[in-house]
Amino acid sequence: MTPTAKAQWQIHLCVALWGFTAILGKLITLPALPLVWWRMLLVTATLALVPKVWRGLRAMSPRLLLAYAGIGALVALHWLTFYGAIKLSNASVGATCIALGTPMTALLEPWLAGRRFSWRDVLLGIAVLPGVALVVGGVPDGMQLGVAVGALSALLVALFGSLNKRFVDRGEPLAITALELGAGTLLLTALAPLMPLLFPIFSGTLFAVPDSRDLGLLLALALACTLFPFALSLVALRHMSAFAAQLAVNLEPVYAIVLAIVLLGEQHELSGQFYLGVAIILGAVLAYPLFNRPRRIAHPEVLATGENKAAIE
Repeated sequence: MTPTAKAQWQIHLCVALWGFTAILGKLITLPALPLVWWRMLLVTATLALVPKVWRGLRAMSPRLLLAYAGIGALVALHWLTFYGAIKLSNASVGATCIALGTPMTALLEPWLAGRRFSWRDVLLGIAVLPGVALVVGGVPDGMQLGVAVGALSALLVALFGSLNKRFVDRGEPLAITALELGAGTLLLTALAPLMPLLFPIFSGTLFAVPDSRDLGLLLALALACTLFPFALSLVALRHMSAFAAQLAVNLEPVYAIVLAIVLLGEQHELSGQFYLGVAIILGAVLAYPLFNRPRRIAHPEVLATGENKAAIE
């Protein structure tokens, strides 16, 4: 199996696990702020027990530490808006809005990660938009604010995904995960006193211990649906573009919607138009590999030169 093919399998495993995050976010009774804070704190505390993480952190330069901390701040804001969108609408809508990250990533990744601009990626990203429009039109009026917050969450995921692609080869994945989520935890702690004034709908008490039900769900969210797939996605990102990874993440709503139907009965809240939009999004995801089949090498002797060029780029 080629490194690229392995990366595709790895990212799809991550996406399948991320599909549960929307469901768990809906089931956990905490508001968005304490939910995300506990999620990031539990992962950071777990990674602090791993000696490999500390060795990886010591190997980073101060500038690199600061860069990963900044990315972690974007991750925290993404999760805050993601769960805010779910609380304002439902799990299916919140997860589907992340598909907006695809066209945003197509435009941002060349600028932020130094990747060559691709009109093909832009067109595939644009192909997602009719599906997103149908999704928006297929939700009740009371959920429209959740769609807007979900769109902001998609912008944040495009930003931190592209920046992670830029810096992903410069550190050990578990150390990067610990640093980013630790920085995100500190940011949310600092923002907590301001949230009732700025975004009261997201605010909540950070330091109150969740009840046993919420704590069990938070542990599942932090360990099975965050720590493992977050680190694995960084490994996969070394062999694929941020755009390809983000396009695969568009499958997350499919997993989330199926789970929401089975576990939460959300099909009664949404129209057929919503599900048609999801089908269009899925079509764009499945089309991407067809446009990115490896070309047959006419002159194998030039392969090494091509690889060196790719390394320079």
